Amino acid sequence: MSEEGKRSPSSSVTDDRKTTASSASTRKVVIKSADMKPDMQTEAVNIAIAAFENCSVEKDVAEQIKKEFDKNHGPTWHCIVGKNFGSYVTHETNHFVYFYLESKAVLLFKSG
Repeated sequence: MSEEGKRSPSSSVTDDRKTTASSASTRKVVIKSADMKPDMQTEAVNIAIAAFENCSVEKDVAEQIKKEFDKNHGPTWHCIVGKNFGSYVTHETNHFVYFYLESKAVLLFKSG
């Protein structure tokens, strides 16, 4: 399987609190909460999958996701990755997603 095939899930992430599974990858994705357009949610999941493949430390995964969204959608994005954390954040409209990729949670939002 090509690297591109591994990084581009064929299923789309379209609705809050839905489980999606990629046919190109066996990773389970669950969108817990979102105020973000579906295509941007899919982009976030794809970037997160690539980041988890490239990095073994959660801080590095969060950094890669944040920098990619800063580059693609302008500053100022924030990203938190981990198994156990709480949060209460303010975000710009249509720029928030909280999802699980396997057992790791990813919180990505724009504020600033």
